[in-house]
Amino acid sequence: MHRTLLAALLLSGIGFAQPVPTLQARPSANAGTTVLPTEDTVNSFLFQMFGYDPSVTWKVTEIRPSEVPGLAAVSIVITNAQGSNPNRLLISADGKSAITGDILPFGSKPFDDARAKLEKGVNGPAKGPAKAPVTIVEFSDMQCPHCQKAAPVIEQLLAQEPGAHFVFQNFPLPSHNWAEKAAGYIDCLGRASAGGASNDAVWKFIQKTFDEQANITEANADEKLKAIATGSGANGEEIAACAVKPDTKARIEASLVLGKSVGVNGTPTLFINGRNVPGGAPVELMKKIADFQASQK
Repeated sequence: MHRTLLAALLLSGIGFAQPVPTLQARPSANAGTTVLPTEDTVNSFLFQMFGYDPSVTWKVTEIRPSEVPGLAAVSIVITNAQGSNPNRLLISADGKSAITGDILPFGSKPFDDARAKLEKGVNGPAKGPAKAPVTIVEFSDMQCPHCQKAAPVIEQLLAQEPGAHFVFQNFPLPSHNWAEKAAGYIDCLGRASAGGASNDAVWKFIQKTFDEQANITEANADEKLKAIATGSGANGEEIAACAVKPDTKARIEASLVLGKSVGVNGTPTLFINGRNVPGGAPVELMKKIADFQASQK
């Protein structure tokens, strides 16, 4: 996950081309307490800063209040020769300053708030003991190449932490054209597994989809995902029908809202007992954090 790509571009002087067509910002219940910049203002800012270089384009995907009162969060997808990556700007209340980078929780128990939100809000497939000293929550996107690369590292972590509780949360990015469809399959497979079907089906589907990621396109996603679901031991037709139901889409939206409420702005993002850990971190580091968090009361 390249959360700092925007900051690197800002500091290096690498520019942006004219913006590609953008998505409309979603309204928020907290919008009244935060002054939100317009999409035109954001695009004008980026163009004035870096419009001299036509090699990079951007797309504004969302403008909403951030998790910090008074700061607006602007989500941007940046595309360059290396691919597309999500980034975020934080805009001050007076509209005169922009901040790049992560917001860190602060206090004597900095991770308790995120941990409580996750414990209450997770709705994805889970494995491992429910009452565990360590809970690992991953926000992931099946079309995300960084998630694909992180998957075996996370499996190594879980193998080294057999007593941990693991939850997979859907976080399909708007820049990916079949990720939300795959998220629907995962949600339905997870619920089917919890209802008595083979609990391995959803995990097999996730792994097989990552394995096939390069071969899946917007045009063939229905065919590919249905076949992968069948090959994972589920009824592909039933899962495909479930994946497009309104309640499934509502559950995916709830997962997106949950992720944003704890500061997720890219994938993969892991939380170990509420502590945000980049999904691309080495397994040795993640294990140290998991063991340390397990020791905290």
